[in-house]
Amino acid sequence: MFSLFDASLQLNGFPIKKAKADLDKIVNLSENEKAVFIEKQKKEIVEFHLKNNSFYKKIAGSSNYENWESLPILNKKNLQSPLKERLSKGYKNNAVYVNKTSGSSGTPFIFAKDKYCHALTWASNFMRFGWHNIDLNKSYQARFYGIPNDFIGYYTERLKDVFACRYRFSVFDLSDAVLKNFLIQFKTKKFDYINGYTSSIVLFAKFLQNKNIILKDLCPSLKGCMVTSEMLFEEDKKLLEKQLGIPIINEYGASELDLIAFQNTKGEWQINAETLFVEILDKDNNVLPYGREGRIVITSLFNKAHPFIRYDLGDIGVLDEKSTVAKPILKNLIGRTNDVAYLPSGKKSPGLTFYYITKSIIEDDGNVKEFTIKQTHLDSFNVKYVSEKPLSEIQIQKIEQAIASYLEPNLKFSFVRKAYLKRSKRGKLKQFTSELVNV
Repeated sequence: MFSLFDASLQLNGFPIKKAKADLDKIVNLSENEKAVFIEKQKKEIVEFHLKNNSFYKKIAGSSNYENWESLPILNKKNLQSPLKERLSKGYKNNAVYVNKTSGSSGTPFIFAKDKYCHALTWASNFMRFGWHNIDLNKSYQARFYGIPNDFIGYYTERLKDVFACRYRFSVFDLSDAVLKNFLIQFKTKKFDYINGYTSSIVLFAKFLQNKNIILKDLCPSLKGCMVTSEMLFEEDKKLLEKQLGIPIINEYGASELDLIAFQNTKGEWQINAETLFVEILDKDNNVLPYGREGRIVITSLFNKAHPFIRYDLGDIGVLDEKSTVAKPILKNLIGRTNDVAYLPSGKKSPGLTFYYITKSIIEDDGNVKEFTIKQTHLDSFNVKYVSEKPLSEIQIQKIEQAIASYLEPNLKFSFVRKAYLKRSKRGKLKQFTSELVNV
């Protein structure tokens, strides 16, 4: 079916018909054929950039491809030069897809994709959403995202939403009065699915829980909910399944790349092995075997406009032991490499450890709606939270005792109750941050 969204991509120079046909061929390769295809594509994309991209040639230190393991690891700081210096020969700013990363890692940069590569990104999206009977050409999306405040930016996004068959719920104000208006939209519109930032949809689910409402009862057309961009904890998933009354599908992606992993119908977090090549590396850049935790490093197999070859995304994860080259499975996504808490004892711990421990206590009575944790000194942390009433001394003591038990004692916490929590320009809520530098 070729519909409005397909047509808008095609008219803007993104060859979606060809991309869908080519992706279909890749998907239907046998396991052995796909392994051969991936190796061939890896070699071809490297050789292309060594020949046509002076930026990559300089970083690689060579104009010849020797072997995969000898290639450098790119990171976000490498890519913070002007875009025109990073584009391949023959590609200009006005003839490629250009966008900016969200900056959630603290290192934003502008990137580019050639138009065929961007079309493949959308073909990949169509296929993966289709696993769950969602057709991006006609299924109506309830979109929980941010939206620009300026006039042109605001109406540009609204127009995009019309072409993409979606209605946007801005996540910058999630007060009860606004969430009541959300409910009206779900009562009057036939949404097929929800898509958006995890924290915002979880907050909406807590509102539904407080009102004793199952969203599927109000909007029977709903088929599923895709959460993205922020960690989904198991308890939150259970809450979403209960209050939304629909399957919860977890996705993991990066705007500069593609959908990286998407939950399939078996509940597996299936890695995109059609347009990407994903590796897990240790601190010395050695490839780790399946089941071992390390840095997620990704290669875009088709982007000729801009090199993303062995690109360190800044995330930590584990590939499942049952993974194959043709079908890798993401077993666990632990967090970002810069979301690490450094403790007085010398111990290092993922910042989300604090978040997870605190969460298990702080939300047990439904009082606290959401919260963030910031490390201010080696032994000091600030917790900001939104709630109907302040935390009790007993709750605060329980949190401090749990953290002392799981991590180490004598850590200091301050708790600040807020009317709302500040989100990024795109509407993301960063759950743990650290102010420490040069630790």
